[in-house]
Amino acid sequence: MPKISLDMPNELLEDLKVHVGDEKKFVSVADAVRTACRKMLDQLDAIDARHGRTGDEA
Repeated sequence: MPKISLDMPNELLEDLKVHVGDEKKFVSVADAVRTACRKMLDQLDAIDARHGRTGDEA
């Protein structure tokens, strides 16, 4: 799996960490970021579908 690096405001990271750990929604910050990316891409696909775009255009 490729690795990426990103800069994130500390406030956003601290808010995210509230949901990470044992008995929480995500097992790691990386898991939370991957899940957020998947959700955003699903939403963008739905928007494209509503506008008749197939995603083949580049």
